[in-house]
Amino acid sequence: MKRSMNLLAALLVMALLLPGLGMAEEKPVVGILQYVQHDALDSARDGFVKGLADEGFVENVNVIFDYQNGQASQDICASIADKFVADGVDLMLGIATPAVLSLAGKTDRIPILGTAVTDFVGAKLAKSDDAPGFNVSGTSDMNPVADQIKLIKRFLPEAKVVGILYTGSEINSQTQVRLALEEIAAQGMEALEVTVNNSNDVQQAVQSLAGRCDAIYLPTDNIISAAIPIVAEEAMKAGLALSCGEEAQVTGGGTFTLGVNYFRLGEQTGHMAAQILRGEAKVGEMPIQRQTDFQYLVNKTACEALGIAVPEDLAEFAVEMK
Repeated sequence: MKRSMNLLAALLVMALLLPGLGMAEEKPVVGILQYVQHDALDSARDGFVKGLADEGFVENVNVIFDYQNGQASQDICASIADKFVADGVDLMLGIATPAVLSLAGKTDRIPILGTAVTDFVGAKLAKSDDAPGFNVSGTSDMNPVADQIKLIKRFLPEAKVVGILYTGSEINSQTQVRLALEEIAAQGMEALEVTVNNSNDVQQAVQSLAGRCDAIYLPTDNIISAAIPIVAEEAMKAGLALSCGEEAQVTGGGTFTLGVNYFRLGEQTGHMAAQILRGEAKVGEMPIQRQTDFQYLVNKTACEALGIAVPEDLAEFAVEMK
């Protein structure tokens, strides 16, 4: 009996020292807050999961994801952020600027990564891109805005007025619009800004541009991206080309873009997350990362319907869309 008790005690000690023999090793939990559902943010989320898996963190094997959608509501985002903090998650991912702002407003302790964020410094999420300094870092989706405006001149050489459609309250859109206004002026064109507050305003906003401009520029705006089918339909009725901030807006009916690949952006963020989970890096010391390899995409179907000729050197990027 005494030998049996000694053996049992030894096994219990081994179980405590070697998780594989007893209690399962606790898996880190990553809370994911996506501001709203649309293709670009979905791609960033999927890329993040892939990036972590490439680093050995596989969902439900050795890491747990708590997926949440903010439904484009700051109140909902704030409630989700409160939940993550109360649950004591090990890492938070915010997808899009409003989501990261909600997370950062609730904790200065839990590491936060952001992706699909245009300007971390401008949103006061970081002190600088090289040394963020707070508990936030991540990947920027800053687009080549000037080149996107130049595309309008390439497809529509006679264009004189460019409409700009965006959500007035989105900091990421405000940053891109400032850059767009500078380039529109540099190209000798005029700008006509129209803002929306929410998705209910989108259809009327596009209709208001009919007959008043020659093309519309769309930044990587979350409300506009989520409503891209409506934007594309109304723009087509008005005979207006859409110069888009990213490729999902083009596959949704826009006309052309030179932009970020959101899946790859999410992958970059996943690799950063792995470093944090392994204890190899502190989030506040991780420089903000961004893409420099942008991709063209041209909606051949929309160009034909609008009577726009695709520049010869961009023909290889022209794709038939349904």
